[in-house]
Formats: sequence, structure tokens, C-alpha cells
Amino acid sequence: MIILETRSLKYTYPDGTVAIQDLNIEIMKGKKIAFVGQNGSGKSTLFMLLNGTLKPGQGEVLFHGVPFKYDSKSLRDIRKSVGIVFQNSDDQIFAPTVYQDVAFGPANLGYSKERVDACVQQALEYVGLSHLKDKPPHHLSGGQKKRVAIAGIMAMEPEVIILDEPLSNLDPVGADEIVDLLNEFNHFGNTIIISTHDVDLAYRWSDYVFLLSNSKIIGQGTPTEVFKDPELLKKAGLRQPTTLEIYREIERRGLAYGRNSPKTIPELVNTLKPLDLMWVDVPPRVKEGDSLNIGVMYGEYATQSPYEAVNATVLHIHPNGRAIVELKRKGIKAGGILIYDTNNYSLPEIKQILKDGEIAFVGAMGKKSKILAEQDGVGLDVSSGVVDKSILMALCGKRCLILTAGGMVDHAFKRIKEYVEKSGIEFTVGVVNREEGCMWLKETGDNSETLKI
Repeated sequence: MIILETRSLKYTYPDGTVAIQDLNIEIMKGKKIAFVGQNGSGKSTLFMLLNGTLKPGQGEVLFHGVPFKYDSKSLRDIRKSVGIVFQNSDDQIFAPTVYQDVAFGPANLGYSKERVDACVQQALEYVGLSHLKDKPPHHLSGGQKKRVAIAGIMAMEPEVIILDEPLSNLDPVGADEIVDLLNEFNHFGNTIIISTHDVDLAYRWSDYVFLLSNSKIIGQGTPTEVFKDPELLKKAGLRQPTTLEIYREIERRGLAYGRNSPKTIPELVNTLKPLDLMWVDVPPRVKEGDSLNIGVMYGEYATQSPYEAVNATVLHIHPNGRAIVELKRKGIKAGGILIYDTNNYSLPEIKQILKDGEIAFVGAMGKKSKILAEQDGVGLDVSSGVVDKSILMALCGKRCLILTAGGMVDHAFKRIKEYVEKSGIEFTVGVVNREEGCMWLKETGDNSETLKI
């Protein structure tokens, strides 16, 4: 379903500068969208057109198929549904306290005092700033100000959240926290639109990419489609994402395995897995391309773990009835990842899991979970890129614990499940301390309930 659309959009500033020209785009509901381009390409102007801050000189913007109207009531409805977070948070934060700043939007929409309070409390909880609600915003760090600005938009319960250069001027940890927030909002159905000139962010994060150059869209598609075209990137004044660049070099040297372009470090590592070929006898009706169940291998035949369940794809059948097959291994014994929902946090329970689960690697996603871990002295091995780093450790046979909350529990589980399905490498994955929303299985000898892939 199309949620936002532009038709023949054009905008010229009073000094004659053409910022947007002949723009025709469709943005699908519930997707993560990145507009990528150099500074001055028109990204910020486009965003102000998409939420009615600017009125186009020509063309129109449509929300759910209805063209924007620019009277005060219509604009208020648009900005409730399409919220924008500006690049410089100081341009957006002005109230004496964090609470008052976040409350401004819903109060301006005419919400009751009780509803305003509920919206503000929920938004501050999401961004991990409840403990700072009475602080003056100008006393906060750059990352905290960014989260206040996001909370102010969230409190209005929009369908679409637009962020102009959301990671600018943030340190790496602060940037990862913002990305975690965006992923969580998207998990709950929000359409997230960002502008960025960071090709690595756009490549690994987005579902769909628009390339902007000199006020025009010059390319669009999935991240893989857009960023594999060096000529298009050159035209936009951009480079290939680092992960894709490394993969192309591995591919040129004949070391890459598989045809999918990796977006993350675990996916990149997995492309280095060598082909595993074997001669086997096959029944008469088997054809090239068919799958075979080889059974369980062990000892010198099990290269990735002590025992491996092996399927195979038939590559070539010899006239004598024997075939060359490519093995698809699934280790029976490997590492694992536990995801702990800190909405039901218990330090004694965490300590028990660390002890009984032989946890060797602990990470936290989201400000709330990081604060809880720091307050209680739970040692964190990682607080950024948590899912990817946990996958890498699990592949090395380590047992990992991820502390997170709310929608990030499902987001982390989904990311790990997708990796397992794509790579064919299995390891145990569990969600512990979760009250609802999961299918449960009991692990023998363990009081916790875990969901396994």
C-alpha cells in the first residue's frame, strides 16, 4: 500500500535556487526508506515538502492517496500523521524541560491532559529518557537531544516518521542507539524515512533506496540493486558500501560462495564458506538440482561441529549413477543466543542465566537495557552492533545473552532467524522472560522457557 506519494513535484526557493524538480516517488507503508545523496542534493527540502512545512511551487504530495491541503486544520492533521525530526535537534527543542518539550505536540493536537501524559511517558520510556524528564534540554548531550526530538514526534503517534540525517554529529554508540529505535518503531508498523549520505547505513538498514542528485531522483530500488551499479553511484557522487566493496573483491579472487550480496558482517563472513563437494550414489529418479538427505556425519566428516545433519544439492550426475553433490551442513552442537526481555527485568534471574547458561558474551540493545546493566554491574561485552556480533560469537561456539526490551526482542529474534535460514548454519536461539507473543518450548534441565529455531 502506498502511504506517501509525489507527482511532478517542484520547489524553488525565493532566491531562484531550484531545490526539487519533476519528482515522482511512491513510498510504501511500513517500509524503511533511505534517500541518499550528497549535501545540497535536495533531501532536506523534499522532507519539508513531505510533511507540509513547505508548499510546492508545482505538483502535489499525497497521503493515503489524498492530495495535501495547506489550510491550518489540514496541515495539523498532516503533521500529526507525518512527523519530521530535523538534522539539528536544537532547531526542534525549545521548552524548559524534556517533559514539556515532548508534551508540546500532543497538547497542541488537543489531547486530554491524561492522554498527553500517557503519550509522553510512553515516548520517553521508548527512547530511554524517563529519568531525565525534568532536565532542561540544553543540558543534554547531542545524542540525548536527538532522542528528545524523536520522542516529541513519537508522542503524536504518527504513521510516518521522517528523520533528516538522523546520525549526524553522534558518536558510534549514540548512532547505534538511534538505529535500534528506528528498527523498533518500524517493527510496530511505522513507516520510517531517513535522509543520509552514509552509504553504509543506507545499504545495511533500508528496504528501499532513492538516489538524489541535483534536485532529481536518478535511481531507486532495493539497496542491492542500487549500490551494485558503480556508474550510478559515480553519477550521484557516492561510493559503494564497504561491505559490498569487500565482497566484490572476494568475488573477483574466486573466494566468494553464494550469489546474494551480503549486507552485514556475519553475511560477509558466510560468503567465505568453501564449497563442500562429495561423490554419492543416487537413485535413478534423482535429477540435477534435487535435494538429498545424506544423514548425520561425525568425526573427520563433520567439519563444523562434532555431529552434523547434512543435506545436499545434486550438481552433476555421472552416467554410472554416481553424482557430485554440494553438502549443506547443519551442526547439531554449536553456540547459541538467548534474548532477555528487560521489561520483566530481574537481576537474580540474569545472574542465574549467566551461570547456568555458561554465557560467554553479553550485549545490550536500547538505552533502557544498557542503563539497567550498568546500574547492576552486569558486564557488557558489546553495546553496539549487538545482533551481528552475537551471531559471530555463536558461530564460534559461544553462548551469548542479549538484553533488550519491547519490540527490539522481536526485531533481534527476527534478524537472527533470517540469518540462520539464509546461511543454513543452525545454532540455538531462545527468548527468555517473555510474557506473550512467542511460541514456547522447554529446554531439558532449564527452568527458563525458550523459543528455538
